[in-house]
Amino acid sequence: MGVAAPGSGCPADPAYEFTAADADQLNDAEDTGYAWRALSVVGLASILMALNSSALNTALPTVVRHFHAGNGTASWILLSYLLVSTVLTLVFGRCADLFGRRRMYLTGLAVYTLASLGLGLAPSIWVLIGMRIVQAAAGAALLTNSAAIVSAAFPERLLSRGMGIYLASFSVATLLGPTVGGLLTTNLGWRWVFWFNVPVGVAALLWGYVTLRGNPPAGRFAGIDAGGNGLFVVGLGGLLLALSEGGSLGWTSPAVLAGAGAFVVLIPLFVLVESRGRNPVIDPRLFTNRSFTMANSAAFINVLASSGVALIVALYFQAVRGDTPLAAGIAVLPMTAAAAIGSSLLGGLARLAQPRTIAAAGSGLASVGLLVLLLTCGPHTAYPAICAGIVTTGLGTGIFMPANITSILAGTPTDRLGVINAVRLMVQNSASVVGTAICLTLLATPLPGDVRHAVYTGTIGLASARTEALLAVGYRLTYGFMFALSLAGVLASLASKRVHQHQGPVGGPGLTSAGRGARRRVT
Repeated sequence: MGVAAPGSGCPADPAYEFTAADADQLNDAEDTGYAWRALSVVGLASILMALNSSALNTALPTVVRHFHAGNGTASWILLSYLLVSTVLTLVFGRCADLFGRRRMYLTGLAVYTLASLGLGLAPSIWVLIGMRIVQAAAGAALLTNSAAIVSAAFPERLLSRGMGIYLASFSVATLLGPTVGGLLTTNLGWRWVFWFNVPVGVAALLWGYVTLRGNPPAGRFAGIDAGGNGLFVVGLGGLLLALSEGGSLGWTSPAVLAGAGAFVVLIPLFVLVESRGRNPVIDPRLFTNRSFTMANSAAFINVLASSGVALIVALYFQAVRGDTPLAAGIAVLPMTAAAAIGSSLLGGLARLAQPRTIAAAGSGLASVGLLVLLLTCGPHTAYPAICAGIVTTGLGTGIFMPANITSILAGTPTDRLGVINAVRLMVQNSASVVGTAICLTLLATPLPGDVRHAVYTGTIGLASARTEALLAVGYRLTYGFMFALSLAGVLASLASKRVHQHQGPVGGPGLTSAGRGARRRVT
């Protein structure tokens, strides 16, 4: 075994003086090791959530048939989760900065796991929806903190790689979810779609407990804007009620008009209250930063355009083709595989272009995929054509999402990561919940009222050829809506890039730290 010679400049040399630069290198190595461990915790919890969400998409017709639920009630199995998660991300984002991301993350994991157990035991559809609301609250605590934990743990030079891997883990779980959901539903019953989350949740909770570090409080707790939260949830809930029930009750029915009216009145009132409140749900100063506003606008439009693709394609194979949940899950597998591949590419692409440039390219690729689905849609479309459309859409979406998230969070002060990430999630979740509701509404609009329920139960394939043709019209309407929005998303992504070039990083005016935390820059 060799020994360093005196004066060699090696730490093994007794005469070697340990410098500040050496200390920095050791600290960097320690922090990098922690960053990868923290990423493993976040990745495992992301797998838990993504598996649950995507597995339920293929199990939904079986659940609806089991409880003999109506089409409006069936849609709320999905929409209740999205609505509650969207609202609570704002509250939990601020609470995480004030009370600690570690505490909130681990609490969210515990509650999410218990809710999964309760969902499998649900005796009625309304108990199921109630447990989905509990699960949504826990999911909001996880989502609010996931990207913030990754962003705070990784040094700037590795952030794009870490964020890409984080989202790739989410995409891989989404990839496996439809197949796992179909396999469990076909062989063990729909309840196991929820129960299989329990061991994953317990493992993630234990690993997170021994791994994650706490973050110091970013300030004193000044209260929660209950009025602002109430306005937002009632306003957005009114829109979802109108969209989900308009087809069955009629667009001029009192309930639908009341829901639409609540949205039209309360959302502008919410904006007014937020601009004048002492402890607003959303700090209006955030949107004085044009770079932040444009990046979130691009995210909203792109998510609105693509959020319902996997769901309506899975419904197509069950409702039109008469496939089993397992076969439908396998059919949509290529889309989520492409999304996982797209997310994992960010680390390499970041060496060639700026995140906003990558996001615009991903948005354009997703538009091409939606155009393929629109042009080839029909009752007897060959699977290769469908596969080409969903793969291209999935790849584009997988590229867009981590690039967009990186562009938003990379310039944010560390003590503002929770609230900034919460606003980002609120924007994207709002787009997801509205986009899903619009897709389900457009899909069933051409159908007679007495057969719309068959779309959700997956039994429309037993109806007449005319009914199948009408459903194909619904699919063309839906894909046309998605494609038009996706083109707008490309323009918004390009505008975000242009604004960033003129203004600089997101962590500019309106996002500056109150005194703690260093701001990181991404170019």
